[in-house]
Amino acid sequence: MSLRSPGNVKFVDTDILVIGGGFGGCGAAYESRYWGRDLKIVVAEKANIDRSGAVAHGLSAINCYMGMQWGENQPDDFVRYVRGDLMGLVREDLVFDIARHVDATVHMFEEWGLPIMKNPETGHYLREGKWQVMIHGESYKPIIAEAAKKSAEVYNRIMVTHLLMDRTRPNRVAGAVGFHVRDGTFYVFRAKAVINSAGGASHIFRPRSVGEGAGRTWYSPWSSASAYALLIQAGARMIQMENRIVLARFKDGYGPVGAWFLLLKAPATNAYGEHFEAAMLDGMKAMVGKYAESTPLPTCLRNHALLQEIKAGKGPIYMHTERVLDSKEKEDIGWEDFLDMTVGQAVVWASQNIDPRERPSELITSEPYVMGSHATCSGAWASGPEDCAPADYQWGYNRMTTVEGLFGAGDTIGGSAHKFSSGSFTEGRIAGKAAVKYVMDLASPPQIDEAEVDRLRTSVFRPLQTYAVNRNEIVAGSVAPHYLSPLQGLQRLEKIMDEYVGGVSMFYVTNGPMLDRALELIGMLKEDLDHIGAEDMHQLLRAWELAHRVWTAEAVVRHTLFREETRWPGYYYRADHPRLIDPDWHVFTASQFDATHGEWQMSKLPVHHLIA
Repeated sequence: MSLRSPGNVKFVDTDILVIGGGFGGCGAAYESRYWGRDLKIVVAEKANIDRSGAVAHGLSAINCYMGMQWGENQPDDFVRYVRGDLMGLVREDLVFDIARHVDATVHMFEEWGLPIMKNPETGHYLREGKWQVMIHGESYKPIIAEAAKKSAEVYNRIMVTHLLMDRTRPNRVAGAVGFHVRDGTFYVFRAKAVINSAGGASHIFRPRSVGEGAGRTWYSPWSSASAYALLIQAGARMIQMENRIVLARFKDGYGPVGAWFLLLKAPATNAYGEHFEAAMLDGMKAMVGKYAESTPLPTCLRNHALLQEIKAGKGPIYMHTERVLDSKEKEDIGWEDFLDMTVGQAVVWASQNIDPRERPSELITSEPYVMGSHATCSGAWASGPEDCAPADYQWGYNRMTTVEGLFGAGDTIGGSAHKFSSGSFTEGRIAGKAAVKYVMDLASPPQIDEAEVDRLRTSVFRPLQTYAVNRNEIVAGSVAPHYLSPLQGLQRLEKIMDEYVGGVSMFYVTNGPMLDRALELIGMLKEDLDHIGAEDMHQLLRAWELAHRVWTAEAVVRHTLFREETRWPGYYYRADHPRLIDPDWHVFTASQFDATHGEWQMSKLPVHHLIA
């Protein structure tokens, strides 16, 4: 145990603080430097920016690219696609804003050295699907991180735990605090503007993986919900936190299926060789109406069809890789898909004697995740672009949340689904440019409350003291009467969310009484967070990751309880409200936490359709 360092405090003054060095943060740093040549830009990253974020291991495709230079797609087309996939509920201004700029981002990536596969016949980027282009992406993140490191002062290994608010104006951000996860130095970042581009939430719900695979997830396991918890506690308005995502993936290894479905055209059937999606269309129309007629079929409905087959006793579900690997080129593409991003899936196939040229492989749905950068819309309510956002979507600088001076990108921003890596970087660029303008327009810099900093410093390191005082009072094994370990707290949270809020063990089904019970149990868990014990700096990191997950989990429960319909079957089901009800619920669900009174306010916000 190391208690030598928590006495060290380091103050860092900056014009713009970027929290999180993933693709959104790298984009924010790069663009902030471009427009703010004389400003100080700081990135605080929990890991090391070279290999951090959701793309840490690599990626096999860029999933958001229009191809406007070749007339392949236009931003309006992308808005229609995203709107259809999200069953009508997206911030069309934010989606359009990303779509019109994302091609320039991808071209820049190629200039920086990212190898993008080309179609030998046309010379265009090789398409995996309508919006995806194939890349050799094992080094995708280091390439992009290099631009951020040249643009900003990067502080690696900093776990940001809380935002700081202006002592003179309670709804204005003033910076953030956190600690170095190696030496325990307490960092106080004083900033004129903050861009939160931290990760969404994995490990809120119990993963399917057990035993040796315990803890393995599809979304990066180190994404601990800081994108949301930091904002929730600061009083920012959040939207669509019920819109969690569930992925269909190769079983056990969470291997990607996009290239196999879209590029290689591998079919999926039930155990009896039946193609089941088309046969379920009428039933899906009865549940969700016109949205079942969207082309392509919404992601959640494809999950729904797979789940119905399994519940009907027609599993396993198979992807017939053996029907499409009829050339060395296709086989290379199939393996490259894993080796660029999910090597573990290739290991699973080898361990189970699966040769994809000879036999099919199982598909299954993942546990739920909360992430605003993928195919869902969870995140903060943010101001939109001046030239196309409706009046009630535009109250200040682009991508600024309802907290003044607090911007977001990537997982953080709600309503703008299907950004993925390139879109998150693009949204970071948008937020960075807006934050520079905010700083330049700022009449007076925010002032931090030194007493609040001292209070937070005590709170941040309390788990170390709790462990030190009580470590010798062990009842049995790791059971202690006076403290809870971060792992015990995480397992408790995952069990609550899995069993009461629609996890894999419940086939994603929940209802009002179960959600009420979840809130009761999460309330007890929040009380017990005051008694978390951390034996070293690594466990202190885990303690604060748990705290962020618990805050975010509560928002998920409250939003799921508030929306009395099943808007996204295949992601989750309200058994007491089994159908989609557009007249009442064609709205964004919104929440805002009032820290002064410890209360949540739930509300509805309008959905405006800007593209015909």
